[in-house]
Amino acid sequence: MESKVDLIAKYDIPAPRYTSYPTVPYWSDSPDTETWLDQIRNSISAKDSKISLYIHIPFCETLCTFCGCNTSVTKNHSVEEPYVEHLLKEFSMYLDRIPEIRNTEINEIHFGGGSPTYLSEENLKQILSGILENVKVANEKSFAIEVDPRRTRKTQLETLREYGFRRISLGVQDFNPEVQRLINRDQPFEKTEFVTKTARDLGYDSVNFDLIYGLPRQTLSTMNYTIEKTLELVPDRIAFYSYAHVPWIKASQRLFTEADLPSGPEKRKLYESGRDAFERKGYKEIGMDHFALPTDSLWTSFLKGKLHRNFMGYTESKSDIQLGLGVSAISDAWTCFHQNEKILKKYQRKISEGSFPTLRGHILNEEDLAQRKLILDLATKWTVDLPKSQLDDVKSYLSTMEGDGLIEWKNENLRVTEKGKPFLRNICMALDLRMRRKSPDSKVFSQAI
Repeated sequence: MESKVDLIAKYDIPAPRYTSYPTVPYWSDSPDTETWLDQIRNSISAKDSKISLYIHIPFCETLCTFCGCNTSVTKNHSVEEPYVEHLLKEFSMYLDRIPEIRNTEINEIHFGGGSPTYLSEENLKQILSGILENVKVANEKSFAIEVDPRRTRKTQLETLREYGFRRISLGVQDFNPEVQRLINRDQPFEKTEFVTKTARDLGYDSVNFDLIYGLPRQTLSTMNYTIEKTLELVPDRIAFYSYAHVPWIKASQRLFTEADLPSGPEKRKLYESGRDAFERKGYKEIGMDHFALPTDSLWTSFLKGKLHRNFMGYTESKSDIQLGLGVSAISDAWTCFHQNEKILKKYQRKISEGSFPTLRGHILNEEDLAQRKLILDLATKWTVDLPKSQLDDVKSYLSTMEGDGLIEWKNENLRVTEKGKPFLRNICMALDLRMRRKSPDSKVFSQAI
């Protein structure tokens, strides 16, 4: 049996994160706007359909050099009101073309970015009142927002609380001053502490921290310090992401070099150290990169077999439609993906003209739908039952991983072992038929480790 270091060297290859299948580089059969609207109608026709809304706020006052998100960096807050107007117009266009949305329950709203708390209290109200006054809200709902602790005010959290928000996700990344300097994110521990405690005092019942391992100049010592400070505040959930170094996509990542980054084995030690510390404190590992306390609804959802994974990451349940609003936002009608224009001016121009800001998407064929379900099961349950038609092929592909003790078979059932959990992305690749038929022509995925 190979050592952990040897396994890391073997499996540290580019791999998708599987927030969708097919993954974005393999989207091919792109819908036009009318086809996309038809796909929503088909998905919404089912009895008791649910809709989740993803609202993308691209603005940040400063650029974090590790970031791979679609952002617009400006300190000029005059950009807020026009963007809010375009967001609401986009939603109104959906209501006009698909009136059934008004009578379909919204069970989830997620603000992502960028930095959603870039917006003023008044503009947050404007968005939420403009949406919620036109739809039905489910009794069991999950409203969440990603925040930058450096620029989040109590009054913003109070405003969101009034509209039913109970979950907050804090961008933390790392507490070490030198690492923060290199990633251009000066964020004293006290700011994170303030937002965490304020949210809890206001009645938020789930606080998530986003941490990243593999950042420039991170060492085992600095990582342990970040983990220690994190555990002081006892977040309900922790997303512990591998830094995705993709400077061929994000030029800002060239502000530091590969020499500044921990190597594969060093990087995995950072993860193992964090994972061990979380588990000692009672956190449960959930799928790729996520940990939750047993009291958190994400763990409860896992135990009930309801855990879902989509472009927002892990969510507590599956909605029939994920409707993305805003620049670059991705929507999902299960049978079809749709992405908005990624350039802010193009997005706003199309909305102003009364056109949906369609950039691209993918209509899933029967094989895509079948593989999507299999990958989703594996990513949310650590196990999957395979159809007999794929059994021999997948067993052959995973034979080395089986020999390394990362997976186990019981008839048609594939199970990820405790040892194999850090390699879940690699294991999911066995079910990624599009990638296996044709490797990417260029670098598109970050390293698995």
